[in-house]
Amino acid sequence: MESYTAFVVSDGTGRTAERALNAALTQFGDVRLDVVRVQNVRTRDEVVRVVREAAAANAFIIHTLVTDELRGEILHIGRQYNVETIDLMGTLLGRLSELFSVSPAEKPGLFSQLNSVYFRRIESMEFAINHDDGQRVDELKDAEIVLLGVSRTFKTPISVYLAYRGWFVANVPILLDMPLPPIVGELPAHDVFCLDTNPARLAELRSTRQQYLRGAAGEYANPDFVRREIHWARKLFSQQSKWRVIDVTNKSIEEISSEILLLMGGERDS
Repeated sequence: MESYTAFVVSDGTGRTAERALNAALTQFGDVRLDVVRVQNVRTRDEVVRVVREAAAANAFIIHTLVTDELRGEILHIGRQYNVETIDLMGTLLGRLSELFSVSPAEKPGLFSQLNSVYFRRIESMEFAINHDDGQRVDELKDAEIVLLGVSRTFKTPISVYLAYRGWFVANVPILLDMPLPPIVGELPAHDVFCLDTNPARLAELRSTRQQYLRGAAGEYANPDFVRREIHWARKLFSQQSKWRVIDVTNKSIEEISSEILLLMGGERDS
């Protein structure tokens, strides 16, 4: 079996080039290839260093450099050192530029930045699902935002909305005459948001839910029970003076989430 060495060179992480290489290698079953990934190559000096290392290792180079200048440099310097260079990005960018009649941005690492947003969103969504309605309270310290509230104060939809924006969110239900898990009091106060609402409006919302459950939820929608539950929640909220209280009465999920993000100091999505 023949053995080769390839330097995978990128101005970002190099994952794109390595995946393309691995896909192509499936067509060459009898070839052994040692891969050296070189990341964040963004200057001529770095290109020269990589080409010299590749020449010393008797290797060839596969790259996804996005700037015309660096693609030209690695081709020119590669020829000087007799190192074969394979450009995975240049032809694609050129053809797309012709098709779209727009020049490429030539911003190094742009794909990696977009990719990181995507994977952050996946992780935050999984976190919200795993920490919904008081699940895994022992992991609350890993949350960036913790929502407290009685039933039907929109804890879950707010959690999902904020998770989609890239925040790690957990929510904890408040039940009448039940104390909060002790770990909640140990959290940074600025991470905790208390969802308050008008008792009469909450009773209306719950009555709709009660009808759906055909009365199986007991006192859930009883106005007196709801008032007592809200009173208990407010008593718990007052235990920490720096917890932020958000009135969710007659507000949309987007409104409530925007208010929380404003208090957190900005939106994420990155």
